[in-house]
Amino acid sequence: MSIISLIIKREFIAKVRNKSFIVMTFLSPLLFVGIAVFVAYLSSMKADTKRIAIHDESGMFVKEFTSQNNKNQAYKYLDLSLIDLKFLKDSITNESYEGLLYIPKANNTKDFESKIQFISNSSPSMSFIENVQDVIASKLTKNNLEKAHLDTLAIKNAQSKVNISLTKASGEESVKGLNEIKIGIGGAFGYLIMMFIIIYGNMVMRSVIEEKTSRIVEIIISSVKPFQLMMGKIIGTSLAGLLQFFIWAIIGMSLMFAASVFFGVNVGPTASVSPELMHTAQQEMTGTAQMYIKELWNLPIASILVGFVIYFIGGYFLYSSFYAAIGAAVDNQTDSQQFLLPIIMPLMLSVYVGFFTVINDPHGTIAVVFSMIPLTSPIVMLMRIPFGVPLWQIAISVTLLFGSFFFVVWFAAKIYRIGILMYGKKPTWSEMYRWLKY
Repeated sequence: MSIISLIIKREFIAKVRNKSFIVMTFLSPLLFVGIAVFVAYLSSMKADTKRIAIHDESGMFVKEFTSQNNKNQAYKYLDLSLIDLKFLKDSITNESYEGLLYIPKANNTKDFESKIQFISNSSPSMSFIENVQDVIASKLTKNNLEKAHLDTLAIKNAQSKVNISLTKASGEESVKGLNEIKIGIGGAFGYLIMMFIIIYGNMVMRSVIEEKTSRIVEIIISSVKPFQLMMGKIIGTSLAGLLQFFIWAIIGMSLMFAASVFFGVNVGPTASVSPELMHTAQQEMTGTAQMYIKELWNLPIASILVGFVIYFIGGYFLYSSFYAAIGAAVDNQTDSQQFLLPIIMPLMLSVYVGFFTVINDPHGTIAVVFSMIPLTSPIVMLMRIPFGVPLWQIAISVTLLFGSFFFVVWFAAKIYRIGILMYGKKPTWSEMYRWLKY
């Protein structure tokens, strides 16, 4: 068995036998499922109805709001126009009501556009204010049309709603929102890669720091080359991480299924929807759902899965080399913070580029360029693949990624070789640059 294989085996066994690794492997899914069930429970709870007092001196709008009481359970409008305004303001101060909608008298409809006030102790939500403005604006518009002797019913019937259907060039019918589904699939895989890099890259760094501070590395380095030790740590830790992810996936799915079946909790966005409404929606959306499923099956599923594995391996190895070099250069995790920001920034940049650029223009210049840059390609290219990426672009991106990995490993090994035996002094960027020349 080669030296690297022995180091890989040693690192893997050391990680999986660690008590914290075992505890978090089985505790993390419980925490995630518990949070999901708790969120689903909270979403199913009805919010407290907020009471809104209305003092309408004009008498034009109060019925428009009170008629919404049966439709809107979040707010209840109370007609208190006959009560003194000062007394109502005092009630708001004492928190008897959530807020007071004050509508004064006006000589013409133009005055209503600027004189209406909402009085409350706390700032109301934007959706509430927009709803109030829409109700008042609709009433004023209707009054203006009637004053102009226009038939409001005829105008309402003359209004049109356009629903554009999507069709492919082949004549096959398509569905709306497909781009959002594609970016969601690509984003999920990209997010997994980013989390794996951050979590297990830090694990590699901590392992190096622990061996360095305990001086065990001085004994190990007498038998193996620094490059072999670094590669063994990276691969061994990655295998332990893959095992942990695999266990998480099995336990997580099992617990989610058990929670929904045995406890009657629907985990997900449909948790607060009644079964009757869901049944009706399912009947109405059967045709559309079938089209969405058909479109999902038409996605390059094989390319997505293969791309995930390739970019997962390349991205993790690339960033883990940086983490190993940083761990060798410092004596504790506190000193490593100044070196971690340049590593995390490309990961964050790739997420922003993916969600704000790829979804709008997956084949544009920005998306293509960042899917080629090795530090961002593992995430950006995975977000592009569901949209269909030419094979030559994937080939170039993978070649650059693994080529950069070997280059980074080369200079990271130089830093690792010098830094692994240095103690008591926090290195600077200029010192680390000089180590590359040794």
